[in-house]
Amino acid sequence: MESGLGSNRNERHWIFKDDSWFSQFRNGSNPWMARYAYALIFLVSNLLAWAVRDYGHNAFPEMEKLKNCQGGRGCLGAEGVLRVSLGCFAFYFVMFLSTAGNSRMYNCRDSWHSGWWSAKIGLWIALTVTSFLVPTFIVQIYGEIAHFGAGVFLLVQLVSVISFITWLNDCCQSEKTAERCHIHVMLLATAAYIICIFGIIMMYIWYAPEPSCLLNIFFITWTLVLLQLMTSASLHPKINSGFLTPGLMGLYVVFICWCAIRSEPAGESCNRKAEASNKTDWLTIISFIVALLAMVIATFSTGIDSQCFQ
Repeated sequence: MESGLGSNRNERHWIFKDDSWFSQFRNGSNPWMARYAYALIFLVSNLLAWAVRDYGHNAFPEMEKLKNCQGGRGCLGAEGVLRVSLGCFAFYFVMFLSTAGNSRMYNCRDSWHSGWWSAKIGLWIALTVTSFLVPTFIVQIYGEIAHFGAGVFLLVQLVSVISFITWLNDCCQSEKTAERCHIHVMLLATAAYIICIFGIIMMYIWYAPEPSCLLNIFFITWTLVLLQLMTSASLHPKINSGFLTPGLMGLYVVFICWCAIRSEPAGESCNRKAEASNKTDWLTIISFIVALLAMVIATFSTGIDSQCFQ
């Protein structure tokens, strides 16, 4: 009986591996496809939050009629982003509660985690819609809690990105690929350092135009110091990891500093890009793409290698 069950599992494995993505989505659970489906749901949630924040008044005028929206103020703009985030959080929290502690494959909870996509998409839509019916004070409480959660997520993302960059550097320096990838690694590391230095210079110009902008100067300068420290540590004889790891980590640190300083209120005199940041410009698009890429890398590296937290 066990051999028959094992053969059925193997047969199921090869069926899922050979079928198209649509067939796998339609026919049942597939652990290989699950991470991509969850990432797609997360991507759609981010795009929806962006649309609600920047285009909500034009794209969703019906929301202004809802009782909890207070003429649109409570459901659009920043409040709308919080409501979309609340719906997304509720969906993934429900998935966490329903699959936590599961250590066996091919049982009911594993099938629920890796399959039932029509039901889960319906659940996600229902929770997202419900978040716009929640009273405003609950959304505000969630917003306060989300500040702490965002900090925790940044730490998780940092550890995951470090793990991914370390893995990438080890692959490039392995005996099989070291000679073949040498030029590519040098070009990538050089480009990373050029972008880092250029980004730091532009942050000084845009966000520290006056000597009185001490806080901005402090964070930008510390970003430059961190880049130097990471480079020095990576080139230490006992480590000898080359320039790729600190270069890529420098990109991530510069991006985090840029996002933090760029979020200053529009009335601040130290932020010359404040007016432009209220519009959808190329900086907004780049920051969105880079942030999404960082989240995808963090999600996949954490899902593939849980030992990065051990």
